[in-house]
Amino acid sequence: MAKKKIKSEVPVDSASIHIGISPTDRASVSSALSHVMADTYSLYLQTHNFHWNVEGPMFNTLHLMFEIQYNELWMAVDTLAERIRALGFPAPGTYSELGSLTSIEEVSGVPAAMDMVSYLVKGHEAVTRTARTAFQAADKAGDESTADVLTQRLQVHEKTAWMLRSMLK
Repeated sequence: MAKKKIKSEVPVDSASIHIGISPTDRASVSSALSHVMADTYSLYLQTHNFHWNVEGPMFNTLHLMFEIQYNELWMAVDTLAERIRALGFPAPGTYSELGSLTSIEEVSGVPAAMDMVSYLVKGHEAVTRTARTAFQAADKAGDESTADVLTQRLQVHEKTAWMLRSMLK
């Protein structure tokens, strides 16, 4: 899925923000974060869907694990949206907007339990790749706060992907 660029014009009230990052750099960082947020939201929705619909001998284990994961993702969406707002831009907030920004493919139907695990591995890896590209904008802007958020997200997604991958052996 091709990633859509979000509008990066500087909002009118953005000129009153003086945090040591230029309006242009804040726009670039906000755009990159919007892609990370869209991937995170898509993965949240996919994980929650799998939580509701998982079946089979691993039901209890996967049902509980998916619940822990979707709760963590939900909190991450909020953190990313608030960082975008702190930079002076609106966070994406509609399904169409988020859908146009995400790199995560939607899963149709109800996959088998271990296929769900495989899809989630791919999803966490996708968010990791998107977060790594967002570092470029944060580094260029000298935006340590965004870099910190991205570092925390990378740690979570890399660890979760590893744990899910371990279940597939």
